[in-house]
Amino acid sequence: MYGKDSVILSDICKRPAGFEHLTPFCYVNILDKTSIEEAVVNNNIDTLIHFSALLSAVGENNVPLAISVNGRGVENVLEISKSHNLKLFIPSTIGAFGPTTTRDGTPDLTIQRPRTIYGVTKVYAELLGEYYHEKYGVDFRSLRFPGIISTVEPGGGTTDYAIKIYYDALLHGKHICYLKPDTELPMMYDTDCMTSVIQMLHTPSEKLSLRTYNVTGFSFTPEQIAESIRKRIPNFQIEYNICPIRQKIADSWPRSLDDSTARRDWAWKPEYDLEATTEIMLELLTAKLLPPSESEPKLATM
Repeated sequence: MYGKDSVILSDICKRPAGFEHLTPFCYVNILDKTSIEEAVVNNNIDTLIHFSALLSAVGENNVPLAISVNGRGVENVLEISKSHNLKLFIPSTIGAFGPTTTRDGTPDLTIQRPRTIYGVTKVYAELLGEYYHEKYGVDFRSLRFPGIISTVEPGGGTTDYAIKIYYDALLHGKHICYLKPDTELPMMYDTDCMTSVIQMLHTPSEKLSLRTYNVTGFSFTPEQIAESIRKRIPNFQIEYNICPIRQKIADSWPRSLDDSTARRDWAWKPEYDLEATTEIMLELLTAKLLPPSESEPKLATM
């Protein structure tokens, strides 16, 4: 929207092979405040979008690192946003809720008692961001995302089965799911996710009644997404090998979200439902994973 030179990507590692076109690019260590501040000052940054985090299942396997990255990283970007008058976006998650939260139509303001370190640190980010907004005037904004479905390979989240199932459908014709077949969770397609961030960042501050909003696309179970895939790949099979850790996490999260406040305040509206997501995921992954000679026979017409 502003030209590619207006967006600077950062990471703690080099760009992977094949992504050299992603420029400008700079090294940033989110745990090193000076590292972040140098990038902000040297590039005249006015907005920070802070995606660094250890996700739910990964965080449970390395709690100290999750506390460090998800906690101290947030503290650092908030301090720098205060010092340099930056607009700051930090995503939150359905993981910020817990087993005592209303699971159907979960509202923006409700009980938040998460049972994962990922969820605990995200509640911390929400509350600390709101504190910095009230005390120091930092233009902090956050969205509670459901599971995000994209062609990027899974990164350790509990909802990531909803990405891997498409990979497995094309590559193996079968998926072994670590959640029970009737486990319903809210999800959102990648394009809607990015749209929600852009829309919220563009909304004038005075129109925001909250600093953290729910946004969602649609909810489904493993059986329902498998059925959606079978409409296009009739021989696709799904089996179940339940992971107790991931199942416990999923059972503590909402089955659906109420995002009516976002729809009211800044006209949020998703475009993709389950069928549209399945259609585009299989189309994009077919081009990514399979040569033309293999891709055509595997996809049935609707």
